[in-house]
Amino acid sequence: MTRQSSRSTPVAGGMNTLPPHDIEAEQAVLGCMLLSSEAATTAADILAEADFFRPAHQIVFAAIVAQQQNGQPADPITIADRLTRTGELSRIGGAPYLHTLMQAPPTTANLTHYARIVAEHAHRRGLITAGQRLAQLGYTDTAEDTAARAADLVTGITTPARPWDTPVPLGTRGALPVFPAHVFPGWLADFVCALAEETQTPPDLAGCIALAAVSTAAGGRAIVCVRGTWTEPVNIYTVVAMPPGSRKSPVFRAIVTPLLNAEKILQERIQPQITEAKIAQKVAREAAEKATAKATTARGETVPDALAEAQSAALAVEDITIPVVPRLVSDDATPETATTLLAEQGGRLAVLSAEGGIFATLAGRYSGTPNLDLFLKGHAGDLLIVDRRDRRERIDNPALTLGLAVQPEIITEIARSPGFRGKGLLGRILYSLPASNVGYRNTEPDAIPDAVSATYATNLERLVMNMHGWEDPARLILSPEAAELFAVQRRHTEPRLRPHTGDLNHIADWAAKFDGAVARIAGLLHMVTHIDDGWRHPIAGTTMAAAMELGEYFTGHALAAFDAMGADPEQEAARVVHEWLSRTRPKRFTVREAFTALPRGRFRKVTDLETPLDLLEQLGWIRREPEPPRTGPGRRPSPAYAVHPSLCTQR
Repeated sequence: MTRQSSRSTPVAGGMNTLPPHDIEAEQAVLGCMLLSSEAATTAADILAEADFFRPAHQIVFAAIVAQQQNGQPADPITIADRLTRTGELSRIGGAPYLHTLMQAPPTTANLTHYARIVAEHAHRRGLITAGQRLAQLGYTDTAEDTAARAADLVTGITTPARPWDTPVPLGTRGALPVFPAHVFPGWLADFVCALAEETQTPPDLAGCIALAAVSTAAGGRAIVCVRGTWTEPVNIYTVVAMPPGSRKSPVFRAIVTPLLNAEKILQERIQPQITEAKIAQKVAREAAEKATAKATTARGETVPDALAEAQSAALAVEDITIPVVPRLVSDDATPETATTLLAEQGGRLAVLSAEGGIFATLAGRYSGTPNLDLFLKGHAGDLLIVDRRDRRERIDNPALTLGLAVQPEIITEIARSPGFRGKGLLGRILYSLPASNVGYRNTEPDAIPDAVSATYATNLERLVMNMHGWEDPARLILSPEAAELFAVQRRHTEPRLRPHTGDLNHIADWAAKFDGAVARIAGLLHMVTHIDDGWRHPIAGTTMAAAMELGEYFTGHALAAFDAMGADPEQEAARVVHEWLSRTRPKRFTVREAFTALPRGRFRKVTDLETPLDLLEQLGWIRREPEPPRTGPGRRPSPAYAVHPSLCTQR
């Protein structure tokens, strides 16, 4: 994550417009403190109130510390209440800013790195203040007094060397968030947690596939009216990556079986209509054949009536439509077959599989050329028209659901498939990369209680039956509370997409669809909360908050997934610098030395090193040293960095 916009930068003459500071690091520290009491304790041990540059951040830090010292919880609600009572809430930007702080850190695991950045800048500001005070003394005091005071000033702001923490490996973003199953309504949360326990799998697997199952039931049959003409269909694409032997198939089977049962019920219900229509069509066809034969033999005045009767009989055959056998789920169909199925099913279909073969099919395993249109338009709901010699199909509002459990290698492979990222397919997927618990599983886990399993099956089947008959989708509206929360979410997301400074900039193709994905998830959560009449109720604020929490979960995993795809140029640049340090093992280096030694094809300008060095500092591999005071005219000294002992001493 690059933070150029929040750092003080040099201007003409070698002076800085503002003292050294890093607003985003300060926000990340406070966000960690609001998310975790353990993080709050750690931050309080490292930092003091005065270490924060922004006054609003000093106020929030002091409030959190005071809450903890009083043995009270420190979260956005309690802190907002405390600041309201002290009259300081408006000074920090109001309660919404506390929620903004909570969303600032990608993970609380990096708290110490964020705190170190804040402390380092505070230390530099102390040096500057001491230097300014010393300059003033030089004009008023004697040389002896100035020298004596200088020693006191320097001692007052110099701290002992801080010990190095264990650095975070490159490409690692700390522990990824665990699937927050608690955001589901009780019946679904109970089933997801019980299934994860019985199969000894991470809740991420059951949770993500359960979302896909709900999308199968409601996808294409409901839309979320966000604002104005902006609507989002409630169908999603989700992919869980887990290694072989992770028991993906049993989890899939348990979640999908109620959908297959509901599909069978729908098929049994419509079978009499199919039979009746076939018989009626056969009778009408025979009548049309007789009428045609009669018309061909008619003579004289009987010809017009005979022709009219034959035409009427032929039209009667055309008017009889044989109902299509309902399908909810497909497994590994080709894009052409899936398109036909989608057209037959009124634009609603799910591809659910415990394997990732569909990606190879999309890449052209059978046809030799990639065919992504169905999965691109099936997510967006864009008009899909097929005009070919052997078939013509039109789908006005396609709503495709994708729910896959694949091996981790697939995540890397799909990034290399032609068009997968360039055309936007990878940006439409909600990723989950849970840690494997193989080797740590309980060999005697609790079974899913019968009541929990039965309730899940009944409710999911009920949702399928309630929504299957909808031709025009139900329109779900946001309550005022949900609309306000969603507005806060969008205001927070937009700066994260900014070139060079946004932490989601390198996955902007995914992040640009993030807010829409949250709206879709909110619609799905709403439908499983109000199974029988979701369209009669607005989406509640609590439901939107739950969707936003799930959105943050998927954001953390998307960053990790795109890292695995090699999508982050900052990571790759930092890796080049890290490899140089590993090879040369310096205890310290200057930016100028690094620029001279590193390949010019990768780093064309000295400024190209700022981002990778910043990232390596965040991860704890290097530490920027305070700049020495200027002693005269000339070029400013090149910034210097100390290197983590594990790099400069390894053999």
